[in-house]
Amino acid sequence: MALTVGTKAPDFKSKDQDGNEVSLASLKGKKFVLYFYPKDMTPGCTAEACNLRDNYSSLKKAGYEIFGISSDDEKSHKKFIAKEKLPFRLLADTDKTVHQKFGTWVEKSMYGRKYMGTARVTYVIDGNGVIENVIDKVDTKDHAAQILGKPSSATKAVAPSSKKTPVKKAKKTPAKKKAVKKKK
Repeated sequence: MALTVGTKAPDFKSKDQDGNEVSLASLKGKKFVLYFYPKDMTPGCTAEACNLRDNYSSLKKAGYEIFGISSDDEKSHKKFIAKEKLPFRLLADTDKTVHQKFGTWVEKSMYGRKYMGTARVTYVIDGNGVIENVIDKVDTKDHAAQILGKPSSATKAVAPSSKKTPVKKAKKTPAKKKAVKKKK
């Protein structure tokens, strides 16, 4: 079940890294980002979390509370937060109920092998619990820009330089003739 912009977010309950419950009801009146990611301390997930960490003040200034969610447990989340100095909370969804409600527990395929896993999807939800944005093509290295609706650094146009770089021409060297052996 794919959730779309303008629909009400499903009611959910999950615990953060410290065992505190977080639910849609507890976030009423707050804008928040719920980003689903596959696994703590993996390269792509670390890049995504660190990009959000590095841009956390801009996200907070825009009024967003940030929550990462994966099927890892609270203990794993604590280690991830400590290692990467993450300023936001991570939610544990070990039984995948929140994943299923948001349509992020999906069949994947790698090297021809099919398995179930987390789709990397981010939901931006307003204070009334309505989905304002769904980001399903996450740029892990520039995710904050996607959330804030800014052009990502990967898609910024580069202004042409006013100076032309002279092109040096290579010197032509005469080709060496190959010695041909004559048959006797």
